[in-house]
Amino acid sequence: MVAGVARSIERAACLSLLASFAKSFILDFVIKTLSPEQAQELITRGECDVVDVREPREWSRGHLPGARLVPFDRLRQSPKSTLTRDNVIFVCAAGVRSQAAAQVAEESGLSNVYNLSGGTRNWVNSGYQLVVGE
Repeated sequence: MVAGVARSIERAACLSLLASFAKSFILDFVIKTLSPEQAQELITRGECDVVDVREPREWSRGHLPGARLVPFDRLRQSPKSTLTRDNVIFVCAAGVRSQAAAQVAEESGLSNVYNLSGGTRNWVNSGYQLVVGE
């Protein structure tokens, strides 16, 4: 009987791990990661909405051209009202909050979402400028 319980627990743990892996794989497939060069191309073509999920004090130090500020907490509270279209590039300082924001967008029904790899730091390190004061 103890061996049967142990196998059941082991099986449940394996299923949980598999489910977690599957969700991660699906999100990685649905949420596309962009390099700064790829993001710049989409921005230049006007094919996307650029949403910066940092806090206002971070935004004021500089943001991507054409971006709009939607702090992550506000996005998480009401994604349907803050995300008005599909084809969104999410941006933050290092790419972590923007990845979480892309997941929120995907879970809210958007199907074409992007995460800027490395965030604004990688953007600047790749030679692109941030906009200050707009």
